[in-house]
Amino acid sequence: MTSHKPLAAWRRDYTSSGLTEGDLGPDPIVAFTRWLVEAQESGLHEPNAMVVATSAEGAASSRLVLLKTVDERGFVFYTNYRSRKARELATNPACALLFPWHPVARQVRVEGTAERVGAAESDAYFASRPRDSQIAAWSSPQSERIDRQRLDTSFEEYTERFSGQDPVPRPPHWGGILVRPRTIEFWQGRPGRMHDRLLFSRLDTATWLVERLAP
Repeated sequence: MTSHKPLAAWRRDYTSSGLTEGDLGPDPIVAFTRWLVEAQESGLHEPNAMVVATSAEGAASSRLVLLKTVDERGFVFYTNYRSRKARELATNPACALLFPWHPVARQVRVEGTAERVGAAESDAYFASRPRDSQIAAWSSPQSERIDRQRLDTSFEEYTERFSGQDPVPRPPHWGGILVRPRTIEFWQGRPGRMHDRLLFSRLDTATWLVERLAP
């Protein structure tokens, strides 16, 4: 039998030279975009994958989704509006995002509020998706209990329904969600667990307060 170290003994020391306020600049969206590109260039698998945490009626839940747009408004992902996360965000728009870039000893945490993007923006993104993904958006009653055969049958039925039709229309229950950030925290691993944490807190539409947090 292969022996393993106890879980409590699993650790990795970080070797980064650190993170200063000057490294990031005054705009956290610009800084985030730069870090995202660096994560992609480092070879990380799906660096735009993020954990979305929601809460409704006192219960928290989280899941991985893919970031599709980042701009001065905030962070946009797409989903079925009947899914659990979308229903929870409709009840309580406060949410959090996490980008866990462990191979480069970085992470970014975002807290903010969610809202749906406009129909034109959702239409434009949906039109850019592969056809199978478009059909899947019609086929899957996301977050509902279902057996695999029923799901596969639904996909086949919608494939037939849209045969010869191009483009596939966007389902009315599917679209984008924008998370407008209230805070954005940048975390950089350092030796001896003396990590760098820089927190940007929004003061107004154009100004952010930058503070250093203890690791």
